[in-house]
Amino acid sequence: MAEKLPFGEGASINRPPLFCGLNHQFWKVRMKIFVESFDKGIWNAIENDPFIPKFENDGSSIEKLWSQWTDSEKKKAKFDCIANNIITFTLNSDEFFRISQCSTAKETWDTLEVTHEGTNDVKRARKHTLIQEYEMFRMLKGESIAEVQKRFTHIINHLMSLGKTFDKEELNINILKCLDRSWKPKVTVIYESKDLTSLTTTSLFGKLREYELEMNRLNVQESEDKHVRSIALKAAKHKSKQESSDESEEENILLSKKFSRFLKRNRNKERYGNKKTSDFNSNNYTCFGCGEQGHIKADCPNKESNEKKSSHKEKTGKSRRAYIAWDENEVSSSSSLSSEDEKANICLIAKGDEESCSSSNVSSCASLSAENYSKLLQALQETHEEAN
Repeated sequence: MAEKLPFGEGASINRPPLFCGLNHQFWKVRMKIFVESFDKGIWNAIENDPFIPKFENDGSSIEKLWSQWTDSEKKKAKFDCIANNIITFTLNSDEFFRISQCSTAKETWDTLEVTHEGTNDVKRARKHTLIQEYEMFRMLKGESIAEVQKRFTHIINHLMSLGKTFDKEELNINILKCLDRSWKPKVTVIYESKDLTSLTTTSLFGKLREYELEMNRLNVQESEDKHVRSIALKAAKHKSKQESSDESEEENILLSKKFSRFLKRNRNKERYGNKKTSDFNSNNYTCFGCGEQGHIKADCPNKESNEKKSSHKEKTGKSRRAYIAWDENEVSSSSSLSSEDEKANICLIAKGDEESCSSSNVSSCASLSAENYSKLLQALQETHEEAN
């Protein structure tokens, strides 16, 4: 509440500060400056009793009649009216009713001062409280030099308004003592290089503020450097992880290639190197050309005769064709078969080929699984251990 400035003046040097009952000490200082800017005689009328012209008669002073006043006396007496007018012009309605019965400017001024600052006993108590606060003054955590200067100046101004006087050296020493440990280097330099008796408090706070700005700049630079180093460290870690993952992928690819080559090599051995001759014995097959057992169609001895018959029929232009009918004991030919019979016989031949191929594959797979299961299992275990 005391830090607010509830004054309505502004935009003119001829407008006095408005007083609405708050921060009387600030208003009092502003009023003194404003009144003295017009004439110091007006401020003299506020501090002292109003001027009344008198003359000496038989060792006693008697007031002159107004008609006997000179021009200079009238001017001096008018200062009190001007001062009273200025004071009342700055008050709001509540404060005006406090001094409405006052007849002089001094009486009006004293009434406002006692009302808002108290009597002499109250001033004395406030003075002791402010002195204790001045002696125990310390810099708060995280507080800037500008904030320290504001609080310190506020206390000093209140004490000076109550009649307390200070030396420059005393004020400077108290300012340097109130700073925390981080200001120790600068305080030592000021003690050794500066004359505290001639240095003003404003100059001292200026030196401290300069040091504060430099320290803030260094802190910002260190924080930026730290941030850049952390980013570089993260990038290096990410790069190393990526390289390690690439190496592991390459190792896995090499292992998979080795394993596939191993399986292929073993599969080829089983297909061509370890097959029994009984698997390829032609005695187990039936010829699709003549229908007899013991050979296949490619090795059929009746192949030439069949080809001659077919070529002879094509030359003579006959439409009849011979088809082989399958039976266990005989092979019969028929020239009167229809197109449906031809398709049925052809499908029968194809089915027989498929069954023979599937039976050979099954036999080869059976032999492969029976003989080489242990080898494949051992190879898989070795490859798994190598991968781990």
